Amino acid sequence: MRVRKQPLGTRNIAGSRVEMRRKEIGMKQKDLLTRLQVRGIDLNASGLSKLEGQFRSISDFELVALAEVLGVSINWLVGQEEKDA
Repeated sequence: MRVRKQPLGTRNIAGSRVEMRRKEIGMKQKDLLTRLQVRGIDLNASGLSKLEGQFRSISDFELVALAEVLGVSINWLVGQEEKDA
């Protein structure tokens, strides 16, 4: 597993939690991309990497799909609640 070489950006709040949850459940980026595509979210590997690194903004459609695929709430993704809440 690669370690992030640069600090996180400031374009979104959810990116670091998307990456944390994805890794927590053992999901690869390509698997997340496939599941998002099934939900109508067309995102490529570079876009997901930028999203996780907080260098790309997230649309509301993407946020909903990410929460569904990762099994967490939107509020958790944006840091408004603890995962177990």
